Amino acid sequence: MIFTFDERPSDSLFVERIWRAHSERAGSFLSVAMSHWEMVVTRQYGKTMLTVRGPETKATPLHCSADGEWLGIRFKLGTVMPHLPASNLVDGDVNLPNAASRSFWLHGSAWQFPDFENADTFVDRLVRGGLLVREPVVDAALQGQLKDLSLRTAQRHFLRTTGLTHSAVRQIEGAR
Repeated sequence: MIFTFDERPSDSLFVERIWRAHSERAGSFLSVAMSHWEMVVTRQYGKTMLTVRGPETKATPLHCSADGEWLGIRFKLGTVMPHLPASNLVDGDVNLPNAASRSFWLHGSAWQFPDFENADTFVDRLVRGGLLVREPVVDAALQGQLKDLSLRTAQRHFLRTTGLTHSAVRQIEGAR
């Protein structure tokens, strides 16, 4: 096995899961398609960085080094960073610049890297700072409760918010 892996639920309305992994040895693996976007803190070679990863529409082969550590915060569908929407990150990612050895730059401010224990507090701070918001139209579409919007308007809004169509999300989740 390449990884040891651990995950836990979150109390946050914005977060699907919080996970962490450690590589026992170098190797290749297949990252499966995922309808959610996430923030991933990577620690390897004595350096730390934060990557915002968008939804993935297909499985992607990846390689990892030995003795790497990762922390992931997987956000619920409908959670969005208005200044960095998931629709701009489909099948891609963005590495945020480091501010110092224990912090990174996000939207003009330095933020301390979260860890497995304080990830919920980190997310709460992002929400209070207006950097994370929930999009109610996505929640309504997922629950089949579109009352005040036409189906076409809701579909466009869903796609703009998540980067994926509602049917693509169902396909990916069904395959997972």
